[in-house]
Amino acid sequence: MTSDEVLLPTTRRALLHRVATAQTEGRTPSLVAAVQRDGRIAWSGARSCVDGHEPDGDTQFRIGSITKTFTAVLVMRLRDEGLLDLDDPLEKHLPGTDAGQVTVFQLLGHSGGLGAETPAPWWERTPGGTRPELADVLGEKPLIHPSGRRHHYSNPGYTLLGSLVERLRGDSWAEVLRREILEPLGMDRTTLQAHAPHAGGWAVHPWADVMLPEPAEDLGLMAPAGQLWSTTTDLLRFAAFLAQGDERVLRVSSTAEMRAPAAPAEAGDWAGAYGLGLQAVRRGDRTLLGHSGSLPGFLATLWFSVEDDVAAVVLSNATSGPLVGSVAADLVQIVADAEPRIPAPWRPLPDFDEELLELTGLWYWGTLVYGLKLLADGEFELQPLRGAGRAARFRARPDGTWTGLAGYYAGETLRVVRSADGTVDHLDLGSFVFTREPYDRSAAIPGGVDEGGWRGLAI
Repeated sequence: MTSDEVLLPTTRRALLHRVATAQTEGRTPSLVAAVQRDGRIAWSGARSCVDGHEPDGDTQFRIGSITKTFTAVLVMRLRDEGLLDLDDPLEKHLPGTDAGQVTVFQLLGHSGGLGAETPAPWWERTPGGTRPELADVLGEKPLIHPSGRRHHYSNPGYTLLGSLVERLRGDSWAEVLRREILEPLGMDRTTLQAHAPHAGGWAVHPWADVMLPEPAEDLGLMAPAGQLWSTTTDLLRFAAFLAQGDERVLRVSSTAEMRAPAAPAEAGDWAGAYGLGLQAVRRGDRTLLGHSGSLPGFLATLWFSVEDDVAAVVLSNATSGPLVGSVAADLVQIVADAEPRIPAPWRPLPDFDEELLELTGLWYWGTLVYGLKLLADGEFELQPLRGAGRAARFRARPDGTWTGLAGYYAGETLRVVRSADGTVDHLDLGSFVFTREPYDRSAAIPGGVDEGGWRGLAI
């Protein structure tokens, strides 16, 4: 079975129509796209202004700021190895930058307050040697906002992270990237410089159907912010890693940490957020994660949906033209909506703890009724069964307590409180008491329960 046969003919046609429309309306010399589902490439397609010369999954395009996600993974590896803490100020590991008070976490999530760009000249269209030192990248006033207060996208911030990687590894950012990410994931078509077959970068005149070649500069110190060339095939491998994890490269829990929002969105942009080297957008009820990228002559986007297990990459070789971010999001939506993911079969638990089973069922917080359910992965789920209430999932700790995983109770502790005879008296969730009966008089409820008990209205 070929990759295209993984999807229904109607789905494949809808994907091709979206790509063809994007190349035509966006007036880009070429555009290549691919979709991955269930860990394998399910569809690929391309359009080109030169008949018979469409790019394919092995054709390199420049991917611009998608490079930042690779840099973020390298930094998270350093954290997982104990070589730094995300709350460390940069000065602790990379002194003398005039941005030393900014934390590693803030740099990863673009909340450090650094400027968006380097001082002139335009860094994307000039040789990296124009800025031989970090001071040339940061300028005289690196911070333009108070650190930690707002999200403000910063290319120089990722130059600092690349230099941090070099300092702690004692090797070049490029070599560390090759050794620690590209080789383990089999991404041999992701490189610092273009290797044939590759697309050339073009500027298309806004008012006439004519083109101008764009320069492809080596970005020097700015490389960790946008240097890489890659292919749809390689980027889909990277997407699978970011969605599912790969212990050879990074802990599964750390990739999940990267996907969580790290800073408030800009005012008026509540449909999007930024994690640690990853962008997040809302498309209807769907959350898409990944990154976009651009350099003169190139546009690129990678989006994936963890819940749908679908990823899409779109690459084009025009400075402006097709809105490749929207195209990639549309490709994910086409597949996920037309051919929804088929859930795995339900299976009973292989084993269980009788004491945990005893905790399941109805619980009351005051008069609000909740259900506590034991899940297949050994976690608990607490759901309101009637009216308003806060749902939560909990994971066991070695000390016998449980930790909230998301929402209002994220990080909060759930404890089972027992009476002197060992029976369960109540559940304590961040000081809230849950009992087996509403305001159970036999349980230790703060403030006690009125001695007269429940009553009707006396007339």
